[in-house]
Amino acid sequence: MSSKPHHRTFVFPILIVFLTACGPAWGSDIANPGTTGVVASAQLQGETATFTPYQPESSTVIPTPTATASFTPTSTTTTTPLPATLWISPAVPATLRQAALSSGIPIASDQAAATVHLDATTGAGSATWIYALVSPFPTLIEGVSLDDIRNAWTGGTGGPFGGKPFRMDATTLAAFTAIWGPPASRSVYVIPPERLIDLTWTERPIWSIIPFEALEPRWKVLTVDGQAPIRKDFDPAKYPLKVSFTVQPAAFPLPSTNRDPARLTVLAMTGVTALVRGTADRMERKGILYPDQQIRDVLRAADLTHISNEVPFYSGCPTPNPYTGSMRFCSDPRYIALLEDVGTKIVELTGNHMLDYGPSALLTTLDMYTQRGWTYYGGGKDLADAQKYALVEDHGNKLAFLGCNPNGPSSDWATATSPGSAPCDYDQMRATIGLLRSAGYLPIVTLQYMEYYMPNPTSYERKDFRSLAEAGAIIVSGSQAHVPQIMEFDSGSFIHYGLGNLFFDQMSYLLPSGQRIPDTRYEFVDRHIIYDGKYLGVELLTYMLEDYAQPRPMTPTERNDFLTGIFTAAGWAP
Repeated sequence: MSSKPHHRTFVFPILIVFLTACGPAWGSDIANPGTTGVVASAQLQGETATFTPYQPESSTVIPTPTATASFTPTSTTTTTPLPATLWISPAVPATLRQAALSSGIPIASDQAAATVHLDATTGAGSATWIYALVSPFPTLIEGVSLDDIRNAWTGGTGGPFGGKPFRMDATTLAAFTAIWGPPASRSVYVIPPERLIDLTWTERPIWSIIPFEALEPRWKVLTVDGQAPIRKDFDPAKYPLKVSFTVQPAAFPLPSTNRDPARLTVLAMTGVTALVRGTADRMERKGILYPDQQIRDVLRAADLTHISNEVPFYSGCPTPNPYTGSMRFCSDPRYIALLEDVGTKIVELTGNHMLDYGPSALLTTLDMYTQRGWTYYGGGKDLADAQKYALVEDHGNKLAFLGCNPNGPSSDWATATSPGSAPCDYDQMRATIGLLRSAGYLPIVTLQYMEYYMPNPTSYERKDFRSLAEAGAIIVSGSQAHVPQIMEFDSGSFIHYGLGNLFFDQMSYLLPSGQRIPDTRYEFVDRHIIYDGKYLGVELLTYMLEDYAQPRPMTPTERNDFLTGIFTAAGWAP
């Protein structure tokens, strides 16, 4: 946060109602489309998408042998039981199939010849598989109802996606056909799993259903009847997109589910915090916890909450003046109660006001964080401490936080003997990211980059952020921006060039041209989802600053307009 005028811009189912009778078992016709049923095809951006509706195989009646005269054998014959062989239904998702293959039971050539069967069931099963309703990331639709899904499945028109068909792979289609019955003609198009997201992005907005474990950052997870499997408050009993699978007979165990809450980490990352000027004035007059009253619960619900506090706590800090033109900042030590109340766990120190009241104030601030058990990074007691990465383990997930300040000024940087923020050494940071990935950690990098009051990054910013993503950082996030900036995906990573303010008093900003912009009121909180050592993606939470201090959730109209602008700037016009 470099020096600037007074007005500144903000690292910082309900189980599905099953059919009254179980649907017929899936046979080899689904595994080999075209042998049975009607094939419907459509051209999708140069690709042919194919849907094969289920047609039950004709029944075969085995006649009962005619009784013949009995006789008494002169010797005893011993029958050797057939060796166990396994048939796996085409409805079984890939990860569950792999678990079955690890049983070592040979695979049968066809269903009738098998002695062990793994298939979907409409009753209670050995495994309950959770699926997600998804759409490409720049989708404005937030959620749908089960009625919307069933209506589209049976060929209804309208709905949130305007009657567009589902896109999904053949295995998922088979799984839901087993419990819902076959979809209407042209209600579902089958896409190979490895091409599903790329083809779906070309048709956005569109919807798809995928297994929970197939999530990746370019998907947006939609709620179904208010439930989403990426959220901490997810209740499987109230969620309709799940399928049960069972082994008959029970020849080997199956994993009970593909979504274990003990393996899920939610990380909330935020933008600029500076408890000074107008924000501090409101805290003095309305209470220290006044700023977090409409955002507290969301931040506290995360397993890990990241705060980029750019200002030191100082016992001699002057009474806050909302009208001051001074750019020398500090916060009363009492204000740390606000950071405690939002559930802070990780503090970023890349801000460029950390030494405004000298080394002593910063060292005291670091002690305050340490006493509370908070992890800090991106700054420290000296250069070695400032350049350390912070290792955090949560729900079995291993995360590493790295940060630096390329913007300076150099007087704010730590030295071998004095505290401050970490200067950037990108070569060293990229090498460290590689070492952390090889050690099983997921690196998260935040930067206090140069400040621009616009949504798009500069070419230099793109180059630096992308190089860190390509080195292996799962998230690269800008902590400097007072105006929210765009995001993009690179090398499987999520890049967000700037989140905007969190707790800072900029209700508007006066550009050099004389134009006053209100974008400084707009705020992102990025809610990142990590599961079983894999980064699944992010939810964009949006807020609006009120009364120089208090973020509130955006209204649906505000959010729609805000995201439309951001996505359009990113080249993803909805």
